[in-house]
Amino acid sequence: MWNGRKKALTFSYDDGIAQDIRFTQLLNKYGMKGTFNLNSGLMNDSGAWTTDKGLHIRRLTPTEAVEVYKGHEIAVHCVTHPHIEGMPEDELRREIMDDKAALEKLFGCHISGMAYPYGEYNDLIMRVAGECGIKFSRTCWDMHGFEPQSDLLAFRATCHHRCEKLWELADEFLAYDGDEPIYFCLWGHSYEFDIHNNWELIERFCEKMSGHDDIFYGTNSEVLGI
Repeated sequence: MWNGRKKALTFSYDDGIAQDIRFTQLLNKYGMKGTFNLNSGLMNDSGAWTTDKGLHIRRLTPTEAVEVYKGHEIAVHCVTHPHIEGMPEDELRREIMDDKAALEKLFGCHISGMAYPYGEYNDLIMRVAGECGIKFSRTCWDMHGFEPQSDLLAFRATCHHRCEKLWELADEFLAYDGDEPIYFCLWGHSYEFDIHNNWELIERFCEKMSGHDDIFYGTNSEVLGI
């Protein structure tokens, strides 16, 4: 359990983009913490892109990122956000290790977490990640549950923020009064709130889940006991 609490809430968000400024402000407002999975090689103009709806998405600069993510956790997302399934092992190792080293230097911290780019993973990828010092890595598969998991290199979040069961899961989590510890992990990309024009969804979620004495609010590492 977490400081005597039976429940924990955490967030896992990807890509290190400008919408994280607003998103981290929301988390800070409600006393919550997240883990942000960053691509060190794309923290510049080359990492920007335009969605099919014409929304320009830009990456945070290194200087911005250091300020924006204060109080939150930084994790690996590979240097260039490549498709890693089928990638040669030596290239895969460089993508993970170089990202980890660059982010540790930039943020002055030790990094033990990761999220797989595009959610791609297999036995080889998990083995290499572990050999690179990664202790947990988030997939893109929702578990729609809260039970602690044993294989943290194939970590599944509770759900994406656009999951149709989000509010049902939130109510179930808040109502839980069992003896075993549970955690809720929400994942996504904050630029999606602009794409779908639904910032009110994440603020409503944070407001609903905040301020409960039986919930520990922490980073992925804190919640997973890394």
